[in-house]
This record gives sequence, structure tokens and C-alpha cells, in this order.
Amino acid sequence: MTDARDAPRARHRWSLQTRLIVTVVSFVALILVGVGFATGTILRSIMVENLNAQVSEASNIVQRMIQPGSTAVDVLSAGRQENGTLLVLQTFSGLSGAYVDHDGNVVELTQSEISALMPQGVDEQGWGTLPVADVGEYRVKFQGTPGGMFYLVGMPTSELTSTVAQILTTVALLTVGGLLVLAALLALVIRQSLKPLRSVADTAARVAAQRLDSGDVTITERVPASEADASDEIGRVGAALNTLLDHVDTSLAARQRNEERMRAFVADASHELRTPLAAIRGYSELSLRSLKLSRDAGDHATTAQLAATADQSQQGLERIQAASLRMTTLVEDLLLLARLDEGKELVYGAVDLTRVVVDAVADAQAAGPEHEWELDAGEEPVVVAGDAVRLHQVVANLLTNARVHTPAGTRIVASVEVADGGAVVRIADNGPGIDPAIADELFERFARADTSRARQTGGTGLGLSIAKAIVTAHHGTITVDSEPGATVFEVRLPARPATPAS
Repeated sequence: MTDARDAPRARHRWSLQTRLIVTVVSFVALILVGVGFATGTILRSIMVENLNAQVSEASNIVQRMIQPGSTAVDVLSAGRQENGTLLVLQTFSGLSGAYVDHDGNVVELTQSEISALMPQGVDEQGWGTLPVADVGEYRVKFQGTPGGMFYLVGMPTSELTSTVAQILTTVALLTVGGLLVLAALLALVIRQSLKPLRSVADTAARVAAQRLDSGDVTITERVPASEADASDEIGRVGAALNTLLDHVDTSLAARQRNEERMRAFVADASHELRTPLAAIRGYSELSLRSLKLSRDAGDHATTAQLAATADQSQQGLERIQAASLRMTTLVEDLLLLARLDEGKELVYGAVDLTRVVVDAVADAQAAGPEHEWELDAGEEPVVVAGDAVRLHQVVANLLTNARVHTPAGTRIVASVEVADGGAVVRIADNGPGIDPAIADELFERFARADTSRARQTGGTGLGLSIAKAIVTAHHGTITVDSEPGATVFEVRLPARPATPAS
């Protein structure tokens, strides 16, 4: 078994806010440390130069005051030297040293202190920084004189060191304080800036918790408008999520409508198929019963009985044939839609669209004599490339649709013309118009203007969808414009031969 301790530990990742704060603060801290270091170095260099100038000036004064046999105490006591001035002097009288303390008193150095001080830490130009026991560190200048004598003059570096230390301490405190303030401001700004992202995450989490796989689904969750400003980079994420949710919500609504239409279609198809199937079953049983009775009667059957049996059998077979034709029509419509979706079923050729409309109007007039029919077509034929049978089906379907869904006496006008480089067929009527509730989905499959299953007014909802599929396969468009008293279906096809769909 694998020891639980051997399992890789989950790596803890900092939040985006923490990473941003640490990155910015670290970078600014690095810059401030660099600036502080550079400032301290430059300031120290300037103060060293000033101190060197003081030492040079003190050396010049000492040089003028040295007399044969003088000691360091004599020279410092005789002149006005600044407090802290150090002098080590080698004359004929020997080696001596002294310095001026902070109170202006001249203090003589012991021989051990002078020995510890000389000669070390001095460069070729005579400059150096030397420590003096119990006194402090001095910036010194060594100067030789003729006759083997020399002297060493120095000034304390305590002021330089304390000044630089104070400046560096101040810079360090200001840096730390500034970084803390910067971190607090960054936390506030970043938290406020990332608020839209948190809102996006919360919205996405709420949407993810919804059941979207079945049923009537509506996504009402949205990122607040105040946090979905497309002009801002982060707000653009919220705006994009809202657009996505709108699209998903629309798609789910369309899926729900399709499911409802499919259920309605299945119910309609079941009803349409059940009736002829019941008729076929009933008439076949009746015919079989009649034949059985005739066979049982045998030679005892009269001529009248045989004739009645024959009539019943013929009537039953005719009913069976009619029912089977009705089922065949429904199945063929479904098969036609499937083949049109696959780009098949059409047989292209030159089609006189004017003749197609004339024939379809003649058929419709015979089927609906209670309506007023009118044909508006020019003398010149309108020729398109297409399938004559299917184009006739489209026109016939539109005419049947106008006849079935309008009352008797309605005026129906069929026209064909060439307009804007295309062949245009219009079927217009002055009936009650189309219900606005189903106008937008009139050409969708399984959509029906009449929800009843009455054979005269209701249907399976495939007629207009088949018409649209045929027109689309011919690279054309079909539209409808309807209001009470004026409904116009318009079919527009390419006037010149189109490339067949493959």
C-alpha cells in the first residue's frame, strides 16, 4: 500500500491579489534600496571630500606654525585649530602627538597611542583613515618636511559617520513606511479592481449549480451591469460572460421549443398514422369476416349474399388503399425533408416558373371554388434552373395554405416576375392574417398555425418547412409579410441557372 505521506502534497498557490502585491512591493523595495544605497554612497563621497578639504586646510595651518624643537602640544596650543584636530609631529626634539577635544582643550597622546597610530593606513598621496584609541576614527594626511621631519594632521570622521547613518536610517524608515502604505493601497485598489472577476466567478458558480440538462430551463443569472463595463479590461470579462449566458439561454429556449414541437409532431404523427392504421385493421377484419361467412355458406349462399360480400370486400380494400396512401404521404414528407437536408432529391433542369404557377393556380381553383383566384404573370416566361416537380410542390403548398387558412370568398393572387435579377413568386391574400405569436417560427418544422388536429385546418406542421427546404436547396429565399387583410408569401430564386447542391 502506498503511504499517505508519499502522496504529493497539494501546492498552495497565492491568490492573484497576493501575487500582485508581493511583486509590486518587492520591485519598488528593490528600487528604493538601490536609490538609498546610491544616495548614501554619493553623500559619503561628498562628505569625505569636504573632510579632506578640512584636513588640507588644517595641514596648511600646522605647516606654517611648526618651529624647530616644537611639539604637537605647542603647535596646537599656539594656533586656532578646530575642535577634534589631530597632530602627530616629528621634530628635532622627538616624536609627539596631541589632539583638540570637543571643549577646545589640547590633549597629549601617549607614546603607546602614537606607536599604535604610526605608520599605517596611509596611501601614496599621504591620505588615510586611522583609528585613535579611546578617541575615534580620523581622516589623516601625512606630510614630510626637509631634514627628515614629518607631521600627520587629521580630523575626526564621527560627524561624517553619524550624518550618513542618520540619512540611511531615515531612508530605511521612509522606505519601510512607504512600502507598507503602498501595500495597503495596492490591496485596496486590486481588491476593488478584481471585484468584477469575483462577481463573474460567483455568477458562473450559480449557473453551474443549475440543472440545464432537461426541462424548461431559463438562465436568469447575470453579472451586474456596473461590473460588466466593456470599456474596462476586467469588466469585459463580465460583459463576455453575460453575452455567453444570453446565447446559452437563447439556445436552451430554442431547444425547449424544439422539444415541444417534437412532442407535438409525435402526437400529430401518431394521430395521423393511428387513424389509417385503425382503418386498415378494421376493414381488413371486416373483409376477412365477410369472406369467412361466404366460405361457410358455401353452396347455400344466394346470389344476393355473394354480391353483398363482394361489395363489402371491395369497399374494404378501397378504404385500406386510401388509408395506406395517407400514411405514405406523411412518410414521404418526412423522407423528403431528410433528403433535402442531405442535399439530395432534386433533379435540375430548365424550369418555366410561369407555367408552374399557372398549373398550380388551376389546381387550387378546382380544389377551392369558394375562393376568388387571380393570376398575375407576364407574357414572357420566367425560367430558372431547378426541379420542376419540387417547385410546383412549393407553389401548390403556398396556395393550399392560403386556401385552408382563409374563409370562403377570400381573394388570393398568385404572381410571378423578374425583379432585381431574381425570379419572384408571390402568393397574396386578403384574409385575417397570421397570428404574430407564430409568425417568427412559421417555417420551422413541426410549427402549426392551427394547434387542432382537424384535417381541414390542422396539419403536421411540415408543409411550409418542406417549402423552405426546397427553396433553400435552390439557393433561394422564402419570406412572409402578414397583417390583417394582407398576407404575402414571397419566393425569390436565382433567375440564371444555379449550381446544383451537391
